[in-house]
Amino acid sequence: MKSCNNCGLPETYETFEFDENQVCNVCTQHKTKNTKVDWNKKREIFESLIDEYRGKGDYDCIVPFSGGKDSTYVLYKVVKEHNLKPLVISFDHGFYRDVHLKNVERTLKFLGVDYHLFKPNMKVVGRTMLESLKRKGDFCWHCHCGVFAYPMSMAVKLNIPLIIWGESVAEYTGYYDFEEGKWEMQDEEAFNRHINLGISAEDMAGFLGSDISERDLRPYQYPKLKDLEKIGYKSLQYGTFFKWDSLQNANLIKKEIGWEQDEVEGLPEEFSYEKLECRVNGVRDWIKYIKRGFGRTAQSVAREIRNGRLDIEDGKKMVFENDGKRPESLDYFLKILSITEDEFMDIVKKHQISPWNFDEKNIQKGKKLHDQDSWDDSKILK
Repeated sequence: MKSCNNCGLPETYETFEFDENQVCNVCTQHKTKNTKVDWNKKREIFESLIDEYRGKGDYDCIVPFSGGKDSTYVLYKVVKEHNLKPLVISFDHGFYRDVHLKNVERTLKFLGVDYHLFKPNMKVVGRTMLESLKRKGDFCWHCHCGVFAYPMSMAVKLNIPLIIWGESVAEYTGYYDFEEGKWEMQDEEAFNRHINLGISAEDMAGFLGSDISERDLRPYQYPKLKDLEKIGYKSLQYGTFFKWDSLQNANLIKKEIGWEQDEVEGLPEEFSYEKLECRVNGVRDWIKYIKRGFGRTAQSVAREIRNGRLDIEDGKKMVFENDGKRPESLDYFLKILSITEDEFMDIVKKHQISPWNFDEKNIQKGKKLHDQDSWDDSKILK
């Protein structure tokens, strides 16, 4: 299996293409980001765009907010640097951890913002998790769609046309690039291209049968374009206009807000500032390893190599020591969805990406998270 000679990620990584030196297109994009983009000019474009919406309604913008490092950083910048009044909107995917919840509370108090939290029906969540796992080898359909579609729907309902998201998609994939003077909208094209796994809310309603209706899946449905155009919407990625650096962003919010990192399943301590909000992120990364041959550590290592803070040999050592271990949280996941580990493995192995071939021999077990025993493991699917 081929891997990028620069970042070490394999050819099974989504959207990868290699050049004649076997360097991936995402690494090539980062060279453009670091050497060719006029970020001062991009800042001016952003300031011009947000000026169109400042002071026009009860809120200047919506900031979709998970409480993780990226959305916390954007919210901090929106309030403290750009002097906007946001409505902060969270879609609770159902698996928040305690340190994360404390970070959310601390951030909201520090910044003094209005907050809207939506918690979906967990029985519907359970049905969609199992269905999307079977069809796409990814149980996070409800999270992908809810986090993206729900704030857009609220923008229409509340007539708040400006929505400000986090990093550019070009940071991690080849769906878009860092062309100078270009900025992409987080719109329906993006939703269908890389968010909803190719399954619309209408599709999901059809898959689940008569006991789950389209009305039950409305929180996952992207609003109609005509309704968005009626309010004159702009859905912007902050990282399109400002040079993004996850580590520096995390350090800023730790210093200014007191945002805390936490132990993260499948990641070394060096990366314990990312993906800390979700109980089942370790299961998702385990699935990724079974399907594609790499996990979260490999992705984080690749980012740090591109940012010049890590060399590939040290990165390979970190990947070897952390990726590909069965997560302890899998037991929790199997219990709440009422499936066996054999059923889980049979489903996931059907979604392997060639030329990767997962070897079930000598699987090592990962470490249990410090808070796992406190998680409510009531079944959401029977």
